[in-house]
Amino acid sequence: MKTNNKNLKRVIVDFKKLTPEILALLVEKYPFGYEEENIIKFKNAKGESVEAVEVISGDTKYLVKVSVKLEMTMENYDEDDYTDFDDNDPDAVQDPTLEEDDDY
Repeated sequence: MKTNNKNLKRVIVDFKKLTPEILALLVEKYPFGYEEENIIKFKNAKGESVEAVEVISGDTKYLVKVSVKLEMTMENYDEDDYTDFDDNDPDAVQDPTLEEDDDY
């Protein structure tokens, strides 16, 4: 039975609140990374422009804010890194080390 997307709870997720469950859903939906056409652009309640990619789990549509950290984390995803954590633990997903490019 297909879920009606209009009845889904919508949750905006920043990288700091990314859980292993949501990260796994992202990697499953976008195994080679997301493209520009996958990005949803909207204004949040504060009127700020937001870019996000969406994944659905149960009765919830997650809009995960696009960032360099998200891209790097998805690229380096290994399910085994999260076996010691609960699926809903936002402390499990660590900030990737961002290396500065010395060519600039």
